[in-house]
Amino acid sequence: MNECEGKRIVLRAPEPEDLEALLAVENDERLWEVGTATGPYSRFQMKRYLTDVQNDLYADRQLRLMIQHETEGVVGIIDLCYFDPRHNRAEIGLVVREDMRRKGIAHEALRRLERHCFRLLGIHQLYAYVLSDNAPSLGLFRASGYEETARLKDWVKTGSIYRDVCLFQKINPMDSQLKEG
Repeated sequence: MNECEGKRIVLRAPEPEDLEALLAVENDERLWEVGTATGPYSRFQMKRYLTDVQNDLYADRQLRLMIQHETEGVVGIIDLCYFDPRHNRAEIGLVVREDMRRKGIAHEALRRLERHCFRLLGIHQLYAYVLSDNAPSLGLFRASGYEETARLKDWVKTGSIYRDVCLFQKINPMDSQLKEG
């Protein structure tokens, strides 16, 4: 039995009180290699983000949700980004606090995000890029029913080294009847 079973997490919109948690994630240099950040965000920038964001996927072309644990507070962030309304797909980004990893939280957060995207928003496809040597994330997406559809060579630069990523995709199961045969 994993440690998350029986404990409740919710996905919720960011609040002004989440400033420190957001800064901790956005300014963690270890995460920059898998994203597009080229430097740290200031408190001013992050406060402005919290003030300006509508947290509406269609308006912002992204959706950021805090992973709130019933006893541990904010334990992570899960994002939809690069939303493409024409092709009805979005990329997933996910980070869980180091002290809360390997407790089923990422799996549960991903499951809840999928339910929101597939049932409520009607998104056709979710996808994620995962470093090919990130065994926990590879395992998460495989266990969550994502199909590894490509290996992108030298996709991410870490220092002076290029690393491969695996592309994982999951098609909305409710859309299978819409597929052309």
